[in-house]
Amino acid sequence: MLSRIILNAKLALFGVASNKVRAFLTGLGILFGVGAVICMLAIGTGARQSILDQLSLIGTNNIIVTAIDPTEIEEEDEESNGEDTGSKFSPGLNQGDLINLSEVLSNIEAISPEVESSARTIYEGRMLNARVIGTNNDFFSINNLRFHTGSPFSEKHITNAAPVAIIGQEVATFFFQNENPIGRFIKSNNNWLQIVGVLESRTFNESLNESFGIRDVNADIYIPLETYLLRFQNRGAIKASDIDNRGRRRGGTRNYHQLDKITVKLEDSDRLNATAGVISRILQRRHNDHQDFRIEIPELLLEQQKQTQDTFNLVLAVIAAISLLVGGIGIMNIMLASVMERTREIGIRRAVGATGQDIRMQFLLEAVFISLFGGLLGIGFGIGAAEIITSYTDIEAIVTIWSIALSFGVATAIGLAFGYFPASRAAESDPITALRTE
Repeated sequence: MLSRIILNAKLALFGVASNKVRAFLTGLGILFGVGAVICMLAIGTGARQSILDQLSLIGTNNIIVTAIDPTEIEEEDEESNGEDTGSKFSPGLNQGDLINLSEVLSNIEAISPEVESSARTIYEGRMLNARVIGTNNDFFSINNLRFHTGSPFSEKHITNAAPVAIIGQEVATFFFQNENPIGRFIKSNNNWLQIVGVLESRTFNESLNESFGIRDVNADIYIPLETYLLRFQNRGAIKASDIDNRGRRRGGTRNYHQLDKITVKLEDSDRLNATAGVISRILQRRHNDHQDFRIEIPELLLEQQKQTQDTFNLVLAVIAAISLLVGGIGIMNIMLASVMERTREIGIRRAVGATGQDIRMQFLLEAVFISLFGGLLGIGFGIGAAEIITSYTDIEAIVTIWSIALSFGVATAIGLAFGYFPASRAAESDPITALRTE
């Protein structure tokens, strides 16, 4: 039996080799179809990996409350048909909101504030314009940040508003190329800060910053919130100029928010929407119904992005399936034509002892070989297309071994499926009639 299979395989290979141009043109449909499948799977894998990377950066089960710039609120007021919403006083996003949320919400795992400003930072004659972030230790766990050296803020640092800092890897490399940063002092604006920790480096994607407000943690300096409010800036403090401007609807556009952002991490994701609604109602009450904050759930935004990506992948899959279908039809047409052209050959083989099963196997193997030939070229085409997409666009396409194996299997299945009918036609030919054919 094995010898018959080998003989039929040799005859099939000879049949394909004797018509190289026709075999190549027939395999083009499979080539583009398989290439499209690999490229589509590569884009889908890259998109899923990108979403996982984003989740690792923003954390899971998070609700982000962001302060809205007062100038944006005034612009909205001007477009609200003259409705006077500015007369309502709002204390802005502040520490009181942070404390209230942590006390009221029972399903909180962690909660971190953020307030930032640019600061000219100096160390031994070197100067760097860096962002100084006032926050707490929950910030590092929420954002999955690890320490390269040093440790988080101590309770004493927070209670005493100590002038200490945790720096990103880029800041550490800039200032401390050949020395240990821990214990050293840097000067940010007019404040001397002692370094107590250095974060591990993390890859930063600029597109994430645009979509989800993720900053480059490598270039930031982190200090306790209390230290920031005491030694750098406290926008929530009432000044004489604020009192002079009381009662004026357009008395200025000073940013009155003490905090720029509050991130709440829940224990589970089942109540994200419900908790976001509770947070909104709490803050609206505390802000006198002044909508000067925005609430976002990054995990749900990513899920929406994933659904959009899945739709895009489905479109690509349909295109790839159509290409494979056209390629399979092309193989079937060419094999039917080949059967008609080689009717006499079929009659001779039958006359010398070949069975109908032998003829079927020969022509079926020819279809499979043509399909595999196109599939192998399609694999190379798909990998090359994925590399080009990654190199010249913002889309990351990741080719995996299983996608190549799947494409190879699809190519084989196409050859078997669309080659079976022509092979059966050849096997059912009448030997006597075939021998009479010129």
